[in-house]
Amino acid sequence: MPPVVRIALWNLADSDVTVEHLRQYIRDDAMPAFETVHGLLFKAWVSHENSERWGVVDVFESAEAADQPLPYRARELIGRDADIVEVFDVEATIAIAPQLARLGLAFES
Repeated sequence: MPPVVRIALWNLADSDVTVEHLRQYIRDDAMPAFETVHGLLFKAWVSHENSERWGVVDVFESAEAADQPLPYRARELIGRDADIVEVFDVEATIAIAPQLARLGLAFES
Protein backbone atom coordinates (compact mmCIF):
# COMPACT_ATOMS: atom_id res chain seq x y z
CA MET A 1 0.00 0.00 0.00
CA PRO A 2 1.41 3.40 -0.93
CA PRO A 3 1.61 6.20 1.63
CA VAL A 4 -0.96 8.97 1.57
CA VAL A 5 -0.90 12.67 2.41
CA ARG A 6 -3.84 14.40 4.09
CA ILE A 7 -4.02 18.20 4.04
CA ALA A 8 -6.56 20.07 6.18
CA LEU A 9 -6.84 23.87 6.15
CA TRP A 10 -8.94 26.32 8.14
CA ASN A 11 -9.64 30.01 7.61
CA LEU A 12 -9.59 31.50 11.11
CA ALA A 13 -11.13 34.86 10.13
CA ASP A 14 -14.53 33.88 11.58
CA SER A 15 -13.09 32.08 14.61
CA ASP A 16 -12.20 33.33 18.08
CA VAL A 17 -9.00 31.26 17.87
CA THR A 18 -5.74 32.84 16.72
CA VAL A 19 -2.66 31.28 15.18
CA GLU A 20 -0.79 32.06 18.43
CA HIS A 21 -3.43 30.19 20.45
CA LEU A 22 -3.06 27.21 18.11
CA ARG A 23 0.74 27.32 18.54
CA GLN A 24 0.21 26.87 22.26
CA TYR A 25 -2.12 23.93 21.55
CA ILE A 26 0.58 22.36 19.35
CA ARG A 27 3.25 22.70 22.04
CA ASP A 28 1.12 21.59 24.99
CA ASP A 29 -1.32 19.04 23.58
CA ALA A 30 -0.88 18.10 19.95
CA MET A 31 2.82 17.21 19.90
CA PRO A 32 2.60 14.61 22.69
CA ALA A 33 -0.67 13.21 21.32
CA PHE A 34 0.63 12.70 17.79
CA GLU A 35 4.11 11.41 18.62
CA THR A 36 2.72 7.91 19.14
CA VAL A 37 0.08 7.66 16.37
CA HIS A 38 0.56 4.34 14.59
CA GLY A 39 1.28 4.74 10.89
CA LEU A 40 1.90 8.50 11.01
CA LEU A 41 5.21 9.10 9.23
CA PHE A 42 5.29 12.90 9.24
CA LYS A 43 3.13 15.76 10.47
CA ALA A 44 3.50 19.49 9.89
CA TRP A 45 1.29 22.19 11.35
CA VAL A 46 1.24 25.17 8.98
CA SER A 47 0.03 28.75 9.23
CA HIS A 48 -0.15 32.07 7.43
CA GLU A 49 -0.92 34.72 10.03
CA ASN A 50 -1.61 37.57 7.59
CA SER A 51 -4.39 35.63 5.86
CA GLU A 52 -5.48 33.90 9.11
CA ARG A 53 -5.05 30.40 7.71
CA TRP A 54 -3.92 27.37 9.68
CA GLY A 55 -3.75 23.68 8.97
CA VAL A 56 -1.95 20.37 8.96
CA VAL A 57 -0.11 18.19 6.48
CA ASP A 58 0.03 14.53 7.49
CA VAL A 59 1.88 11.69 5.77
CA PHE A 60 0.60 8.22 6.66
CA GLU A 61 2.09 4.87 5.74
CA SER A 62 -1.24 3.79 4.17
CA ALA A 63 -4.83 4.83 3.58
CA GLU A 64 -5.85 2.54 6.44
CA ALA A 65 -3.54 4.40 8.84
CA ALA A 66 -5.03 7.70 7.68
CA ASP A 67 -8.55 6.42 8.42
CA GLN A 68 -7.91 5.63 12.08
CA PRO A 69 -9.35 7.84 14.83
CA LEU A 70 -6.82 10.59 15.55
CA PRO A 71 -6.31 12.83 18.60
CA TYR A 72 -7.40 15.98 16.75
CA ARG A 73 -8.63 18.86 18.91
CA ALA A 74 -8.28 21.55 16.25
CA ARG A 75 -11.91 21.20 15.17
CA GLU A 76 -13.02 21.62 18.77
CA LEU A 77 -10.79 24.66 19.31
CA ILE A 78 -11.66 26.36 16.03
CA GLY A 79 -15.34 25.46 16.28
CA ARG A 80 -15.87 23.77 12.92
CA ASP A 81 -14.53 21.28 10.43
CA ALA A 82 -11.65 22.26 8.18
CA ASP A 83 -12.55 24.32 5.11
CA ILE A 84 -10.44 22.05 2.92
CA VAL A 85 -9.57 18.39 3.49
CA GLU A 86 -7.82 16.53 0.70
CA VAL A 87 -6.16 13.11 0.62
CA PHE A 88 -3.52 12.36 -1.99
CA ASP A 89 -1.51 9.30 -2.99
CA VAL A 90 2.22 9.89 -2.57
CA GLU A 91 4.07 9.75 -5.87
CA ALA A 92 7.58 9.97 -4.41
CA THR A 93 9.45 11.29 -1.38
CA ILE A 94 12.86 12.41 -0.28
CA ALA A 95 13.69 13.17 3.33
CA ILE A 96 16.50 14.33 5.54
CA ALA A 97 14.57 13.32 8.64
CA PRO A 98 16.83 14.39 11.56
CA GLN A 99 16.80 17.97 10.28
CA LEU A 100 12.98 18.03 10.31
CA ALA A 101 12.48 17.27 14.01
CA ARG A 102 10.81 20.02 16.04
CA LEU A 103 11.19 22.90 13.60
CA GLY A 104 8.83 25.86 13.32
CA LEU A 105 7.37 28.97 14.87
CA ALA A 106 5.79 27.06 17.76
CA PHE A 107 9.28 26.42 19.11
CA GLU A 108 10.60 29.97 18.75
CA SER A 109 8.74 31.57 21.64
